[in-house]
Amino acid sequence: MEKLRKQIRRIEQSPVYADVKNGVKKGLKEKLFSVFRFVIILGISYVILAPVIGLVSSSFFSNADAYSPTVFTIPMAPTLERYQRAIVHLKYLPTLGRTMLFSISLTLIQLMVCSMAGYGFARFRFPLKKLLFACVVVMIVIPSYTIMLPLYVTFRDFDPLGLVTLLTGAPINLMGTTWPVYIMTGLGCGLRSGLFIYIFNQFFRGLPREIEEAAFVDGAGTWYTYFRIMLLNAMPAVITVSVFSLVWQYNDTFFGRLFLISNNVLLSKRVSSLQVNIRTLDKIMDPSIQQLYVSAGIVLLMLPMVILYLLLQKKFVESVERSGIVG
Repeated sequence: MEKLRKQIRRIEQSPVYADVKNGVKKGLKEKLFSVFRFVIILGISYVILAPVIGLVSSSFFSNADAYSPTVFTIPMAPTLERYQRAIVHLKYLPTLGRTMLFSISLTLIQLMVCSMAGYGFARFRFPLKKLLFACVVVMIVIPSYTIMLPLYVTFRDFDPLGLVTLLTGAPINLMGTTWPVYIMTGLGCGLRSGLFIYIFNQFFRGLPREIEEAAFVDGAGTWYTYFRIMLLNAMPAVITVSVFSLVWQYNDTFFGRLFLISNNVLLSKRVSSLQVNIRTLDKIMDPSIQQLYVSAGIVLLMLPMVILYLLLQKKFVESVERSGIVG
């Protein structure tokens, strides 16, 4: 018995036993960490996807499914009636075309203006630079709702520096048009413009100055260097800002409601008024049934952006990663 104990002690003291023991502990820790990571990812995925799954499934509910207490996620008698009526009320394809044209044009303007502003802050020295960049940060921090009244008053009686009154005799009312959004975007204070200027500024600051110096030595001017060299090297930031800007412009209802933009231009505004149309035009008074049509309208609203993300997923992820590293 004593001999057996000595052999066990010798085995426990041997390097091989220590390596095996450490390997078992390490493998156990890795397995526990994998299980913990899986639980966390599963929980986050559920929180994000559960409302979307419920929204999509409810858009296929029939009246019987809506009233049945046994139906929770999977409809027993699925129907496409909600989508058919939603497409008619939304005037889906024409409105979607106008919305995409509106959103893409704003995205292009925002890309040009914000990239120029970010490049200027990153590369040039000028008076009040720090104060102006602080204003950019304030644009990110302050919610749009806090300045909605000044914005409304400004564009209801649009008269910059009194020039409009001098020329026409009275201010111009731009409410009900898309001009306020275009003016704000063109002046670098559109939807999330502060964030986009900050992204470009951080990216351009991370690019080596030797690129510009080499271009200047070769005789390139400032504009040529910016458009043909710096902007091409900033493609990760350009793709990131493009996707963010397009999605936010497409889904925006704040400026659409504030400036009374027509429902024919913004699909998101038509979706927000879909429940009223279902009640007044189709004479459906049950709120639970009305909500099924709204769910179908929201799915139709999300569909173009989901397709866009699926097509650009790889480039978008790479651009976010690179912009984060360089910035």
